Amino acid sequence: MKLVLAIVNNDDSAIVSSALTKEGFFVTKLSTTGGFLMVGNTTLLIGTEDDRVGKLKEILGEYCSTRTKSMPSTDAFGRINGPQNTPKNVVVGGATYFVLDVNEFGKL
Repeated sequence: MKLVLAIVNNDDSAIVSSALTKEGFFVTKLSTTGGFLMVGNTTLLIGTEDDRVGKLKEILGEYCSTRTKSMPSTDAFGRINGPQNTPKNVVVGGATYFVLDVNEFGKL
């Protein structure tokens, strides 16, 4: 058995959770904040059998798209005007996942 931690963009979380649930995966959603851009993410906790991890990754790849977004420069934090306030284009979205071995699983 595996535990998959998948960190996805908030914009993708509803559709990917729905797709995973439709395929029979049990999903727990946690609201999280990323350290680099300081924007909201969703961390999905998904327990599954070893042979279904491939299908899970396929769904993540299909529904977690990357896109370019204009963000204020981190140099501008705390400042109002100046050249450091020029927005920068950054790639957001996609999914970061971790597949962990589960030694024991139970429901009480």
